[in-house]
Amino acid sequence: MQKLTIVKIGGNIIDDEPQLSAFLQEFANIEGAKILVHGGGKLATNMSTKLGIETQMVDGRRITDAETLKVVSMVYAGWVNKNITAKLNALGAASVGVCGVDGGSIPAQKRPVVTVDYGFVGDVDAATINIPFFQLLLDGGYIPVVAPITADAAQLLNTNADTIASCLAIALSLYYSTGLVYCFEKNGVLKNVEDSDSVIEKLDEKTYHSLRKSGGIVKGMIPKLDNSFIALDNGVQEVIIGNSAHLSQLLTHQSGTRIVLT
Repeated sequence: MQKLTIVKIGGNIIDDEPQLSAFLQEFANIEGAKILVHGGGKLATNMSTKLGIETQMVDGRRITDAETLKVVSMVYAGWVNKNITAKLNALGAASVGVCGVDGGSIPAQKRPVVTVDYGFVGDVDAATINIPFFQLLLDGGYIPVVAPITADAAQLLNTNADTIASCLAIALSLYYSTGLVYCFEKNGVLKNVEDSDSVIEKLDEKTYHSLRKSGGIVKGMIPKLDNSFIALDNGVQEVIIGNSAHLSQLLTHQSGTRIVLT
């Protein structure tokens, strides 16, 4: 099987042009087929604040009301997506910026209200990913740069970028040997959030649930890890979490946290 590397970036890197440029240079140098999935949460939060729109989060996930949906759509599928795509093309890495709406590539369903009403938030099922859409781009030598805006039959939806990366990895693992890398500003999953060097080199599912129960893992790390274990349980070859500044080391297991089932 051909190797496919799916990298998700988020956090402070998207707000920092020098860091972003350095990361994209390393990403462009990855051999073989690859997909870049991005968030943009801090930019969306800053824009919402400027517009007087309150940002609400629950367990690292954004509550998306009608006005927030407009902001995240403009920021994620607009500025962030096209800025990243332009930078990669300038590096000679032929890229196409898309979101889940384009070509019906990532269908979603509005999240039902159970205990929390997340508003206009979409849930994605790996089984519904439009695999031929991504194969068309990959086989043509293009890098899909994916923004986390999706839609159902009625409206646009904001979807967690970690989930999109995981679902893409699962869906495409039927045709590629797929690796998933979550990049952000931390060095990996930390034993102590105050100590950037306290990286857990290998994290299994049992230890994760124990740390989450004790409060050792909270907020934005929860969806990353939930999606990591789902990916490994559904055909993805490997999942690594770590610092965007160390991408090449992450890919060679010299840095970050490797996620394992047992």
